[in-house]
Amino acid sequence: MILALKVHDRDNVATLFADAVQAGSEVEVRDKEGRQDHLTVHADIPYGHKVALADIPKGAEIYKYGESIGAASVDIRRGDYVHVHNLESLRARGDLEGGSR
Repeated sequence: MILALKVHDRDNVATLFADAVQAGSEVEVRDKEGRQDHLTVHADIPYGHKVALADIPKGAEIYKYGESIGAASVDIRRGDYVHVHNLESLRARGDLEGGSR
């Protein structure tokens, strides 16, 4: 069984706890209440990295551990690998209105 953990109700990504999860693998997602969900990953994902739990449109915030970790730089599908290739930081950004969050 490949396990991913969703720590906070707000989270739209979960952290994978399995080595070299391969594209097409089914993952069991558990939350802090013990609820389970299953999804299929679309790409290889390294240990400790993130998988999208829902579709995340471009520009929408991405939440891990209940905190915003950035915004989607492209549309992300449920089961996609979420990392620097599709996640843009919103912190300390002088080029954004307001400068940072």
